Amino acid sequence: MPIRFSSCSFGYRRRQRVIENLDCELPPGRTVFLGPNGAGKSTVLGLASSALSPRTGQVVYEGLSSTGRDVGAYRRRIAWMPQQLARVPGLTARDQVAYAGWLKGMSKSDAWHQSLRALRQVELGDRAEDKIDQLSGGQQRRVGVAQALVHGAEVLLLDEPTAGMDPRQRQVFLDVLGNLSSFVHVVLATHDTADLDTVYDNVLVLLDGKLVFSGSVEGFLAHAEAGAVPGRRADSAYHLLTERSHACVS
Repeated sequence: MPIRFSSCSFGYRRRQRVIENLDCELPPGRTVFLGPNGAGKSTVLGLASSALSPRTGQVVYEGLSSTGRDVGAYRRRIAWMPQQLARVPGLTARDQVAYAGWLKGMSKSDAWHQSLRALRQVELGDRAEDKIDQLSGGQQRRVGVAQALVHGAEVLLLDEPTAGMDPRQRQVFLDVLGNLSSFVHVVLATHDTADLDTVYDNVLVLLDGKLVFSGSVEGFLAHAEAGAVPGRRADSAYHLLTERSHACVS
């Protein structure tokens, strides 16, 4: 069962609402969540993670609400990697990942044990005892992915996780996604269409807080121009969908 948004609205202080009456599902499988900067992707993931609470409506996963008395159980089944990682000064990579697991309700011993497994998944097992500040920006992003993986969540919400990664690190990340259990669902927010047709099952496109496409990768690519070369079909489909949506609004 996917995460379900029902009539959700949200706005930051002194700003108009970013999301207005959003009704949608974050589908099972591996989903790429596309949209330009400022479209509202981070807000949607923040709501889905329960880091943000909707002003109206509700977010539900497997019968659990993201707010109220269900929030603890909800958060144990959902993992979120925001754009800005909160680093704790002085902690090692393993400390940081274990701390994230403990915050999710794991025992200290279990969090410590699973933290090394999670770091090995992102090929940072050999840097487990290095201080976070000694790692490169791309390596710190991979620590963030390990934090999302440590407690065995059923849904991973990843906001621009490959930002700052070099091509090798990006490939490691894609390999991690490919090796996850089929019982782990992933929603990855980005404005980059690269690797879309080789890694993901579903596509969501958000524009100005509104979902303008939700469907399979094949359905998304069908929006590409007839003459688009194979390696550029995703770019073409994304461009045409957003242009058509802007035209409808104007």
